[in-house]
Amino acid sequence: MGQSIPLVCQDWANTKAAYRFFSNERVSEADILAGHFQSTRDRAAAAEGLVLVLHDTTEFSYQRKKSEAIGITKSINSGRDKAGRLRSHTVCGILMHSSLAVTIEGVPLGLAVVKFWTRKKFKGTAALKKKINPTRIPIEKKESVRWLENLKQSTQLLDHPGRCIHIGDRESDIYELFCAAQEIGTHFLIRTCVDRLAGDGDHTIADEMDEVEGLHRIEVRDSNGDPDQAVLEIRYRKIRVLPPIGKQKRYPALTLTVIHAEERGTPKNRKKIDWKLITDLPVGSRTDAIEKLEWYGLRWKIEVFHKILKSGCKAEESKLRTAQRLTNLISLFCILSWRVFWMTMLNRSAPDAPPTLALTATEIGVLDRLVNDKPKARQKTLSHYLIKIARLGGYLARASDPPPGNTVMWRGLSRLTDIALGATVGVEFVGN
Repeated sequence: MGQSIPLVCQDWANTKAAYRFFSNERVSEADILAGHFQSTRDRAAAAEGLVLVLHDTTEFSYQRKKSEAIGITKSINSGRDKAGRLRSHTVCGILMHSSLAVTIEGVPLGLAVVKFWTRKKFKGTAALKKKINPTRIPIEKKESVRWLENLKQSTQLLDHPGRCIHIGDRESDIYELFCAAQEIGTHFLIRTCVDRLAGDGDHTIADEMDEVEGLHRIEVRDSNGDPDQAVLEIRYRKIRVLPPIGKQKRYPALTLTVIHAEERGTPKNRKKIDWKLITDLPVGSRTDAIEKLEWYGLRWKIEVFHKILKSGCKAEESKLRTAQRLTNLISLFCILSWRVFWMTMLNRSAPDAPPTLALTATEIGVLDRLVNDKPKARQKTLSHYLIKIARLGGYLARASDPPPGNTVMWRGLSRLTDIALGATVGVEFVGN
């Protein structure tokens, strides 16, 4: 993980084969991820309870003299020139919208859908918004249609619409998404940023969210990483929500539940917590509302997955020249990143599982010979070996240490891969 293609391949023949594979027009990200998607489906079918499908978009930026072969993602402000005029430049890169299936305990089951794209131009976008209300533009003509497509495709893959709960941030607060979920019989839990018309259209959602239903205390960390507590005022109400005015002839009104969690007071060293969620799930009590807030809190796990992609696999350091080659490479990295994340979370959720659930016999044998057992170690469970991998990555495994995180796991797995390869080659020279 995190190394260049020539370093991984070791010689020109293998390196050339890898380059040919990534540039092959008959190979796409869908082909590379097809087996992983099927495994995600199988793991979801074997898991008990609900499946949370986390949706989010991330971007990969690259330094290229000519961006045409890859594409551009956005335009950013570059400050002012000597004459005081604003400057801007486009960012070369690729956007990825992914949907990650997890259990309600937070174990990542795998990716359900991935989409890659770039933008061709930005000119005129701001001016267009001044002339046309974006809510009047059909969703099919907007980039945000990806949220609807991923919702439908992930639900179809997992093959149990009523068991899936799709979770997204404020960017996914799209009325068409609510209707699409209702149409296919699945559920959603979205952080809302739009104060929509409610009831008969003579007021908005905010007008009905005045009564506090209860309090909830949570543990948080401030900007310095120090522990802190927050007391949240919980409000929830079932509301008849209307579509945007320009789309009321196309979409029906929906009866949804809005949950508002607002922190009392103003904290000193962090932002005030203020979450507004909208869902089609039933919420009949304060306990139900808190449960939905906790489920939404798991949304950060897809951001952790993206972090592993960028920091662990170093996807933005690749020198491949075209968007097709880069998307094929990132698709391969997606599988590696999921495995790291999965093993990290398995250590916390299923520590007593057999080690063969995640490791090969060779890897287990190498870890037994290479990393000494702790004095109190008895049963050689999955957690026993995953902690050994983390120790290869710099984890100290002291009694007071928290469970190992993704960083030490990807470092440890990288070392284990090299050592296991050396052990396999060594057997050919000296025998068993």
